[in-house]
Amino acid sequence: MRNNKLIEKAYELGFDYEKNYHSCSQCTVAAVLDAFGLNNDDMFKTMYGFGGGGGGLGNSGCGAYVGGTAIFSWLSGRERGHFTDVDVDVRRFHDMYRAYSLVKKLHKKFIDKYGCIICRDIHMKIFGRPFYTPDSDEFKKFKENGAYDDKCNLVVGNAAKWIAEIIIEEKLIAEQ
Repeated sequence: MRNNKLIEKAYELGFDYEKNYHSCSQCTVAAVLDAFGLNNDDMFKTMYGFGGGGGGLGNSGCGAYVGGTAIFSWLSGRERGHFTDVDVDVRRFHDMYRAYSLVKKLHKKFIDKYGCIICRDIHMKIFGRPFYTPDSDEFKKFKENGAYDDKCNLVVGNAAKWIAEIIIEEKLIAEQ
């Protein structure tokens, strides 16, 4: 029961954070961290530039997807002490591959739901067209078309939910 509440909380926080504060990448990270009672101000700050498909340009990974990738890397990525271990036999045991496995799970959820992980392609799916948000007229149209009512915030909510599900399934965070 507790797990379902964490997953639901992650979804609700993601949806609300994107609706009210924007920056899909930061909102996803904040939602997951807050749902699990974690804190990482450096990761939160770092995520800002990834919003809107990278600087609002839309031509890279969805910020919510990138936020999930960052969380999985933080929780299970390669440590600096293993940075120079490049022997194939040794490398396959490193946490790096666990992080890759977790990202693949998130990737599948995005593909199943949106058919892609690229911001502008997700825009095509949910809006019927992409938006170039650095342009003020395009940003206005983006907002008028429900970006923060039921479009991007739904993507962020879903991503936060999926990340929470994977965290729980993979036991990445000890139960408190």
